[in-house]
Amino acid sequence: MTDTLIVGGGTAGCVLAARLSENPDHTVRLLEAGRLWRAPDGFPAELLDATSLPVGADAPWLWRYPVTLSDAGVAGNIVRGKVIGGSGAVNGSYFVRATAADFEAWSRELDSSKMWSFDSVLPAYCRSERDVDFGDHPWHGRSGPIPVRRSTNPAPLSEQFATACAAVGFPAISDLNASSDADGVGAVPCNIEDSRRVSTASGYLLPALARPNLTVQEATTVVRIRFRGTRAVGVDVMRDDRTETIWADHIVLSAGAIESAALLLRSGIGNAEHLRALDILVVRPAPVGAWFTDHPEIGLEYRLDAPEQATVPLEYVLELDDIEIRPYTVAFTPGVQRLGIALMRPQSAGVLRLRSADAAIPPVIEHRYLSAEHDRTRLRGAIATAAEVLHRMSAQSRTDPMPQPPKSADAWLHANLATSQHLSGTCRMGRADDDRAVVDELCRVHGLTGLSVIDLSVVPVPLSRGPQATTVMIAENVADHLGR
Repeated sequence: MTDTLIVGGGTAGCVLAARLSENPDHTVRLLEAGRLWRAPDGFPAELLDATSLPVGADAPWLWRYPVTLSDAGVAGNIVRGKVIGGSGAVNGSYFVRATAADFEAWSRELDSSKMWSFDSVLPAYCRSERDVDFGDHPWHGRSGPIPVRRSTNPAPLSEQFATACAAVGFPAISDLNASSDADGVGAVPCNIEDSRRVSTASGYLLPALARPNLTVQEATTVVRIRFRGTRAVGVDVMRDDRTETIWADHIVLSAGAIESAALLLRSGIGNAEHLRALDILVVRPAPVGAWFTDHPEIGLEYRLDAPEQATVPLEYVLELDDIEIRPYTVAFTPGVQRLGIALMRPQSAGVLRLRSADAAIPPVIEHRYLSAEHDRTRLRGAIATAAEVLHRMSAQSRTDPMPQPPKSADAWLHANLATSQHLSGTCRMGRADDDRAVVDELCRVHGLTGLSVIDLSVVPVPLSRGPQATTVMIAENVADHLGR
């Protein structure tokens, strides 16, 4: 029997499989619904190329989900990586840490638990990285599996953005992954090497595949978790159109904030009334999917007379407390640039629930963006700042200006609303007496044994930066405890 069974070979799952299998006496099995390649050069060129986003309509390595972005009926679609390496194999290679203030809020959710303070998680961040620019600094790693670097030859568009931010009066930040939470403009740390995207699949998992105590299965979809009483003992899977059960001493869900939550719900862990309505046997009531957060984003389209240059999709960002302004280098519309204005600590929270017990039917995902007045106010103010930066860039706006009356401005926000696709918190971490919490500080599901959730699902607060580096850190931080 397997000691630890990991469901999902994404950003967190690859880290866990590599770290846990370092103990030759501990057997690990990793199940991934998508494809596995056993050498970096075996990956399709689209997944390796860090200068593009391989998320087109015909891309075979994606989960696709319809979503409702706001209560005003704004609909959208989001994608996740359905491939070894998960979303880290298909994203923009943004590898920025969460801030010290985020971890202060995180620790407060656990009665000031020291395990998730900034000082406690910093070693895990450092273990994960090989920072080629700041590896000599004590808050960085120099020998980790993930290379981290900033652009040394930024595109003209990125340089014009940074110059415009300086002209408006914003300071330069030399290292966005330093311990400071200072505002300003800085180069984005990226997990790339030789213009190749380096996910945790290639950085962590592939070097470990030869270990005899590690088994990795591709094209294997987990349908539900098996229990004996309140103990998780195995999972039912679909592979090659056949159903089988795989047994294990400990089961870890690392399928991402959407699929980990959906799997718990299909297995009888969730809102009891809702589960019974879907004819799902209730194993334990829990607030799975009842609270999640994401970063709402307003897009301003513009034209700029600047030569195009192949580079990562985002080279610079402007950080203004809970606002991140992003000059994307990729053209989402041919010939038109996009400036993203994202609210990083929204007060609005979303809900995920099942449509059906059938694993092939995607869940209902309601972001409920802009439902809090605080969020609308913050974004209205940020739009004015972004417009000033575009003016300093001598950019030609392609988006109608935001009207001034708040009611009209809010309608404009809804009309230009999008998402950063950073969904987290569906299996929220918290104390046992917290009615919003699904897992404890070690990511163990409350009230059950032999079952953990270790991925972006567990984050209990909105993160002030994009989530990839923090997802790696979560797996690094918990791996030592899980392997004991």
